[in-house]
Amino acid sequence: MKVPFFNSYVDDNAIELVNKTLKSTFLSEGPVVAQFESELESQLSILNPVAVNSGTSSLHLALVLANVSNGDEVILPSQTFVASALAVLYVGAKPVFADINYEDGNINIKSLEEKITKKTKAIMPVHWSGYPCDMNAINKIAKKQNLKVIEDAAHALGSFYHSKSIGTISDFTCFSFQAIKHLTTGDGGLIGCKYKRDAKRAKKLRWFGIDRAKAKPSILGERQYDLDEIGFKYHLNDLAASLGLANLKTLKQRLKRRKLIAKKYIKIFNDTPGITLFEYSKKNQSSWWLFGMHVENRKKFIRAMKSRDISVSVVHQGIDKYSLFGGLDESLANQRKFDSTQIHIPVYDSLTDAQVDHVIKSIKLGW
Repeated sequence: MKVPFFNSYVDDNAIELVNKTLKSTFLSEGPVVAQFESELESQLSILNPVAVNSGTSSLHLALVLANVSNGDEVILPSQTFVASALAVLYVGAKPVFADINYEDGNINIKSLEEKITKKTKAIMPVHWSGYPCDMNAINKIAKKQNLKVIEDAAHALGSFYHSKSIGTISDFTCFSFQAIKHLTTGDGGLIGCKYKRDAKRAKKLRWFGIDRAKAKPSILGERQYDLDEIGFKYHLNDLAASLGLANLKTLKQRLKRRKLIAKKYIKIFNDTPGITLFEYSKKNQSSWWLFGMHVENRKKFIRAMKSRDISVSVVHQGIDKYSLFGGLDESLANQRKFDSTQIHIPVYDSLTDAQVDHVIKSIKLGW
């Protein structure tokens, strides 16, 4: 029995909704994008959502909205995808890597505080695998130091920090709708903005810096507008939003399925020799984009799982190692340890009970 590592969920109704948009011939940003944003706000409580064409675009745009620019520093964990740090470089700022918690892969608060300098302008916590960072501590530090907080929630759609939905806490929260995420639009992203003024500016900047609501065509047929800051071609289109709307209908149900699978894994693997599960507080709810653990003899574990047709994977080792970001930082002790032992097993919602049981039995057989 084969068990792939990831899957892409496309709802049965997606073809109908996408086809309706295709027949309308209105394929760019329009009423479907606005409807998609409205549904995300009402169903997931995301504050003032602004849909864009990728998770990377959402991070870049959030940094622009936070007025991060040349010479500034942004503190983030190295345990993330390169997009997080690349977005910082896009605005001319410097990514400064804080260490992580070995126990969960999220940014370490003590290390974060130690990395703050006079040049620090923002903090970018990454909710690794869908488990929320310590947002009370992070926002307390940010308030004290007058810093902006931009949550990288690419893994965390549907997660909760204490009783608060991710997307309701900080200045900006950035989501990804890439193909293998909980909710896909083919590719896409979203910025949740704590303040309406930022959302208004974001909607302007995502379309070249033009305020579409005010830029009405003249008798000549072309929109009349003035540009007062650099904008981007970052808007989501109605075609992608149609796919997103269809997939959104079953999101909460599918998140529950992931949670059930994760709970089963935790119960069974909690006392399995050679495995150390990530440590998660009961106060938080992960969206379980990934199910990670630390294993002994990792290469043997990987080979054993492959021999049993189960795909497992390391998902991103510390990105500080790349030359563009300065090269391997040996002072990030927890990150280096995490790099050497972390592994992830399949947890997506379309896994059948038989596949889940196969994963469990295969791991229990040892390696």
